[in-house]
Amino acid sequence: MFLGILSAGTAFTLWGIFPLYLKLLKSVPSLEILSHRVVWSAIFLGLILASRRQWDWVQSIRARPRIALAFVTSAAMLGANWVIYIWAVNADRIVDASLGYFIAPLFNVLFGVLLGERLKPLQWTAIALAGSGVAWLTLSTGELPWIGLVLAVTFSLYGLIRK
Repeated sequence: MFLGILSAGTAFTLWGIFPLYLKLLKSVPSLEILSHRVVWSAIFLGLILASRRQWDWVQSIRARPRIALAFVTSAAMLGANWVIYIWAVNADRIVDASLGYFIAPLFNVLFGVLLGERLKPLQWTAIALAGSGVAWLTLSTGELPWIGLVLAVTFSLYGLIRK
């Protein structure tokens, strides 16, 4: 259990300071930053898979094109999410971007309910409170939080597709 808490704490800390790193790259276009992340991640993953000789999964994906389509679609959602997030940070819209990851669980719940999940009254109360917070922030800024909504929808769709 301690390892899980330590891992979560580390992940949340890194995610929290990530905008500081992105600010250093402000002169680099968002799509270029994302492209580097994709290419270097693919190279690193390829090296890991090669060293472990774990290539069996490639054949199973080739045999099931529906899974390959799900991977491509979820990757597109994640890519859109990341390019908007990087752009938002570099455009000094960090709070708007953060709001997106606050709104995302509301979309996750919405998708779950649309797929047949049943919520208990206390869960509906929690949703209403979170929704009220988003509504208050929206009204106080006087504009639709489009960055947050795009980030929330793309991240939630990514999770839905991967599920």
